Amino acid sequence: MNAAKRLEIFRRLHEDNPEPKTELAYTTPFELLIAVILSAQSTDVGVNKATARLYPVANTPEAIHALGVEGLSEYIKTIGLYNSKAKNVIETCRLLVELHGGEVPESREALEALPGVGRKTANVVLNTAFRQLTMAVDTHIFRVSNRTGIAPGKTVVEVEKKLLKFVPKDYLLDAHHWLILHGRYVCQARKPRCGSCRIEDLCEYKQKTSDD
Repeated sequence: MNAAKRLEIFRRLHEDNPEPKTELAYTTPFELLIAVILSAQSTDVGVNKATARLYPVANTPEAIHALGVEGLSEYIKTIGLYNSKAKNVIETCRLLVELHGGEVPESREALEALPGVGRKTANVVLNTAFRQLTMAVDTHIFRVSNRTGIAPGKTVVEVEKKLLKFVPKDYLLDAHHWLILHGRYVCQARKPRCGSCRIEDLCEYKQKTSDD
């Protein structure tokens, strides 16, 4: 895919949604961090329901840590893998208090040192909470990047690096949100909704299927 096509793709995505947002509910970087940790192999809708119960009671590292694993589990037991997530969150809260003064660090290295925080989670927090130019590649973004031809790659890290290189600079800050929403609602895994896709004429997947 050439640069002109990529530019037009993101121009249209921007036109349709000028200020894209994460679908996770949060008001502080810490609330976002916890929500992203909880969202692994879970839906944003499910996480939002759990945090809507949790955050009015505890929404700081100190307050959540005080709940303990069992106390936290009661609020998040509707989420998959809640036991292991509760342990990770409690330990993360302890480290935030002890090492970072209760604040969420603004570096990938420091974030990835927290339990339950991998590269994708760190990138989401850095981009969404701190507006850094990072690219969190989840299953939706990996699929869209490969299927459309925007940034094909065999691994998540390869796709991440290509997106950072190929996405037009003016659109890079919000590209994560556009791509994840596009994958979630239009370019779906089993049955992509090509007929209602704004970038159908620019997509290499569509061209390949037409050629076949």
